[in-house]
Amino acid sequence: MFDKKDLSVLEQNIGYKFKDINLLKNALTHTSYAYEHKVKSNEKLEFLGDSILEFLSSKFIYNNYPKLKEGEMTKVRATVVCEESLYKIADKHNFSDFLYVGKSEMMHQGNRKVAIMADSVEAVIAAMYFDSGLEACEKFIVDNLKEEIKIASQNVGMKDHKTVLQEKLQVHGNVDIKYDIIKEFGPDHDKTFIAEVKLDGKVLAQGEGKTKKQAEMDAADKALKTL
Repeated sequence: MFDKKDLSVLEQNIGYKFKDINLLKNALTHTSYAYEHKVKSNEKLEFLGDSILEFLSSKFIYNNYPKLKEGEMTKVRATVVCEESLYKIADKHNFSDFLYVGKSEMMHQGNRKVAIMADSVEAVIAAMYFDSGLEACEKFIVDNLKEEIKIASQNVGMKDHKTVLQEKLQVHGNVDIKYDIIKEFGPDHDKTFIAEVKLDGKVLAQGEGKTKKQAEMDAADKALKTL
């Protein structure tokens, strides 16, 4: 038995109206809710949605970025088809308001967990496929990822801040560069991390980000600017 949710609001958010609303309900059903209520979870839809997402994002990159080499296209796809990007899509469209999660998960804000929200996007993509085919999936994926793909394609040939910092500091010989996460705050679904970069034990800079990697990159960027 499903809780009452006005899924038409979510349909408006994602720009797609389902012919079979049960497909959407299934896509939004986490295993914790499925177990409690003896209904199907979204795990199998998520499995298929992952493949559809990879294929259609690859097709978009192939058709729109002909100058990229095969290895560069792979890097761009890996940058945008990831948990972080999918979470952003789910957050943008307020998926958390419509997810069916079990009581224990809800007590820990399971409907806001990054992995659960990201997985639900893949499941919704598969639900769209079963509802009306690849065209609807493609529109949703392109609408939500084209800007991320554009940015990733522009940065694909560039060295990241950590690599540049390491190369700059190692010009004069071997050095010990270390990154530490010294602080994290905020709820599980919206954490902020503070990272510190040290050179031979001396702090060069601190950085902040929504992931540990982003925080380390920010610290490296700030260290480069102070050198």
